[in-house]
Formats: sequence, C-alpha cells, structure tokens
Amino acid sequence: MMKRHIFFIAFIVSLGGFLFGFDAGIISGVMSYAGPEFNLTEIQSGWVVSSPSFAAMFAMLFSGRFSDFIGRKPLLIIVALLYAISALLSAFAITYVMLYVARIIGGLAFGAALVLAPIYIAEIATAKDRGKLVTLQQLNIVFGFFAAFLSNYFFNMYNNTDASFLSDQTVWRWMLGVEFFPAIIYFIFLFFIPKSPRWLFLNGYSEKSFNVLFKIHGEKVGQKEILSLKKGVISEKNKSKINYKDLINNSFRFVFIVGLTIGVLQQITGINAVYFYATSIFKQIGIGTDASFSSGVLLSSVSVIFTFIAIYLIDRMGRRPLLLIGTAGIALSLLLCSFGFSQATYKLERSDLSNLSFSNSNKLESITSKTYYSDVNFKKDVKRILGNQIYSKNDGEILEMATNINAKLVLTGILVFIACFAFSLGPVMWVLLSELFPLKFKGVAIGIISFINSLVSSLVQLIFPWELSTLGNAFTFFIFGIIAVFGFFILLKILPETKGKSLEELESILVN
Repeated sequence: MMKRHIFFIAFIVSLGGFLFGFDAGIISGVMSYAGPEFNLTEIQSGWVVSSPSFAAMFAMLFSGRFSDFIGRKPLLIIVALLYAISALLSAFAITYVMLYVARIIGGLAFGAALVLAPIYIAEIATAKDRGKLVTLQQLNIVFGFFAAFLSNYFFNMYNNTDASFLSDQTVWRWMLGVEFFPAIIYFIFLFFIPKSPRWLFLNGYSEKSFNVLFKIHGEKVGQKEILSLKKGVISEKNKSKINYKDLINNSFRFVFIVGLTIGVLQQITGINAVYFYATSIFKQIGIGTDASFSSGVLLSSVSVIFTFIAIYLIDRMGRRPLLLIGTAGIALSLLLCSFGFSQATYKLERSDLSNLSFSNSNKLESITSKTYYSDVNFKKDVKRILGNQIYSKNDGEILEMATNINAKLVLTGILVFIACFAFSLGPVMWVLLSELFPLKFKGVAIGIISFINSLVSSLVQLIFPWELSTLGNAFTFFIFGIIAVFGFFILLKILPETKGKSLEELESILVN
C-alpha cells in the first residue's frame, strides 16, 4: 500500500498544476471585462490569453535540463515565487502591455512547473504507484480550473449587485489577484519536500539518495528501489556527456516520436481553446453571460470527476487503452459540436431591442427580422453597427437574444470532450513522458517535447478568437475534430504500454 508521506510529497509538488489550471480558468472570465476595458481586437485578446503558453514553451525547453544541474526542488521554489509575482502584476495592470508582460511571467512559472512535477514525482515513485502519483498533477490542474470558474462565477454574480468594491473596471483585477494566495502557499510547502533521490544518485550523492528512499518508502521498498538504481543501465551510461544527436538515433528515435506525437496531439485538438475561452464559447450557444459563467463551473466539475477516474484506471487498465478510448471520444464530441453549431440561425426581432440593456441597442434596428445562417456574418454586421468595444462588452446578451440553436447538443459535445480529455490526453501524456525517457535524457527530451506542446497550445489560443470571428464556430470545431481522428489512428499504430515496469526496465525495453 502506498505510504501517505509519498502521496503528500507528490501532491505538494503537483500544486504547480493547480496554479496553471487556476490561471487558465480565470482568464476566460477576465477577458469578458478586460477586453472591452482596453478595447482589444481579436488578435490582442488572443495575445493576452496565449502569452503564458508562449512564455511557457521556453521555460519548458530549458527547465528540465536546468534542473539537471541545480536540482528539481530549488527550481520549483523559484517557480512558486514567479506565480505570486505574476498574480500581483496582473491585478494591478494599467495597460494592455503590462497585463501581457505580467502573464508572460506567469507563463514562465507554469511552463517550468508542468515539466518538473512529473519528472520529480516519477523519480520518487515506485513502478506500482507511479501512474496515479504523476496523474496528481492533472488532478490539481482540473481542481485549479474548478476553483477558477467557481471564483469567476461568484465575482461575476456579486458584480451585478450593489457591492461597493466591484465594478466592470475592478472585478477582473480581483479575479486575477486571488491567485497570489495559493501561490504563496505552494511556495511555503515546497520547503518541506526532499530532493529527488534519483537526481541525488546521478549527481554522486548516493548516501543522501538512499536516505531519501528509505524515508519515503520504508526499509523494504526503499531497498528494492536502491537495487533498481544500482543495477539499472543509468548507473554508468548516464555519467557520459549528453549528445543531442542521440535523441534521434536508431535506439532512441521511437520513444522520442511517441512522446512528440502525444505532446502535439494533446494541444492541437483545442483543449486550451475550450478552457481558456470557455465563457466566450458558452456565449456562442446563446445562453447569456451569467449562464456562461455558471456553465464554466459545470465544465470544470466534469474535469475533476473524470480525472479521478483516470487516477483509478491508469495503473489498472494501462496507458494505451485510456489514450485510445479518450482520443476516439474527443474526435466524436468535437464533430458533434461542429454539427450543432452548423444548424444554428441568428435573428434579432424589433421587440428584442427594448430588452437589451445597453443604450445604443436601437442602432440594430436595421438588421432586425433578418435571418442569418452564419454566425460570422451576424457578428460582423453587429460589430459594424455598434463598434468592437460595445459589442465585446455585450456579446453574451446580444447572442442570447438572437441565437436559435440546439444548446443542449453543443453543451453535451463540449462536456464529453472535456470528460474524454480528462481521463486520457490530459493526465496520460505527462505519465508517459515521465516514463519513456532514460534519466540521462529525461530533462532534455521532456523539455523539447513540452516546448513544442506549449508552442502548439499558444498558437491555438492565439488564433482561436480569429477562427471564431473569421471561420465560424462550426468550421473551427470541425478542424479540431478531424485532427483528433487522424491522431487516433496514429496512436493506434505506435503507442506502447508502460504500466507496471520500473524506469530502468522501460529504458532497457524501449531504448536498448
């Protein structure tokens, strides 16, 4: 049975995932207020949302290798401090540029955290428990999303009351600023975890390494882990200098291609577009601004439930079945969303104008009684009449009046997508990356794959508002769905199973 001590250590380290999820979830509500305040275009909104992922890809590229030199724990402490700084600067941002820079600092933090946590956890865990322990990072990510959407929901609710400290100009600052408190808690707790025993062993601190293993596993299991380290192929080979050409040589190429494929697929199917723009997407269904915020809570609740399912199944069913089932579900759910959006029509009646709360609503009289079969054309005409700033501030209200759509169908597609991701590509990718690569190459290989993963994520987030505005809801989700279909067949061909084997056994089987 797993010791509580090792679970506690893994949970603390993976709290960086909570902060990532919190930041990602918060921004979907923030942009409903900050976007109109700074009068941002679709591309500028995309930059604010995607800037953390853009910065994260550089942190991911170098953090793993940097931690090979200074250790996992010291770098994680720096990461927690950066999270806190980013939260404060974001809350006090007075310009678009300041908000953008503050979020870049946060991106450096979560980029490093997402790489370091699975590496560290894999290095302290036994083969039997490694899957569920590494999956704790994904659980913390979805808890972060849940906390963010719940926080946004309450801030939005009280912003509509007579609360003296909240207004459209200040509510988004509170949304961003509350992240400071979990960041400081994360910073303090990190001082109570040990250094990675495998990192200690690789860097010549054998006695300290063995002491950590005995402390976290007990004498019996700790002795087995020590024998695995001593007998493993890493003990001598990893002392040699890294040659980056080895990443693509014959013995290593397979695991690198598998890791890279999963890293790209996780983001290119649009998960962070849905998470980061959840409020905006729900507005497209025509359910209104308030319901969009509450739907975000529902979305994050589904994530939490199905991540628990992943934790339960990943060391029982295995990595390969979860990924294949989940990817197939992702493809079908995205295509379902595309179909639902393709059936929508948009029409404002003259009687609707009096129910719109903003003062210039009568300007829309010129397009009343006109039926639109394209969301792109409808939004284009409304923006032309009202201007971008007024439309952005009131888009939820306008779409609620005008949209005729099977909202339950689209909402079901989005929730199934989130559920399938939460038990497959979300947690399993990080588990596999922590398992596939030899210790000598782990920091470098995961860094490169995470860099590409974050690059794809930032590009998806950057262009998503433009896609919705230019290509439309239906075609945007269709693109994601077709990509997921291709991804399923690629994984079916190349994906190995890694459950139940020590890191040293996997190195021997997959690489040598």
